[in-house]
Amino acid sequence: MLASEPIRREKLIKTDGTGFLSAVLPSGMRAVAISTDSRGANTAGGFILPNDRVDVIVTVKGPAVEGEGDTFMSDTILRNLRVLAIGQNVQERNGEKVVVGETATLEVEPGQAESLFRAQKMGTLSLSLRSLKDAGQVVTGPTAEGAMTIVRYGVTSRSANQ
Repeated sequence: MLASEPIRREKLIKTDGTGFLSAVLPSGMRAVAISTDSRGANTAGGFILPNDRVDVIVTVKGPAVEGEGDTFMSDTILRNLRVLAIGQNVQERNGEKVVVGETATLEVEPGQAESLFRAQKMGTLSLSLRSLKDAGQVVTGPTAEGAMTIVRYGVTSRSANQ
């Protein structure tokens, strides 16, 4: 609808009807669903809700280090994305209502959609909930070019590829 345009029945969209998501999606943007853990392990414990802002982190298995076992590398691939929908139902955990389900639908640009699908094939995606206070800010990546996060036995460290 345009400003000062009269409200007409055919311009209204029912929230439970088809086409709702495509109607609220801004022009040029895409809605992309990614797999999530229904227990909330990769969605901030299940506390991410529609209209929250998140960063997307991919974790992939790194090269094996002799005598140290498996290594994993994590990298933030997309920042400050709007959550359009998450999960399908609400449950109560520790006295708090949380949304649980198997998918999170994010608002992305077309190129970001491709990055998300590629990353989902490469490893495990996790969502990092952003504070309301910094939701509009984009945090820059690692200072050293080619730096990556390495997790060994639950301990995180930064490493620069040379």
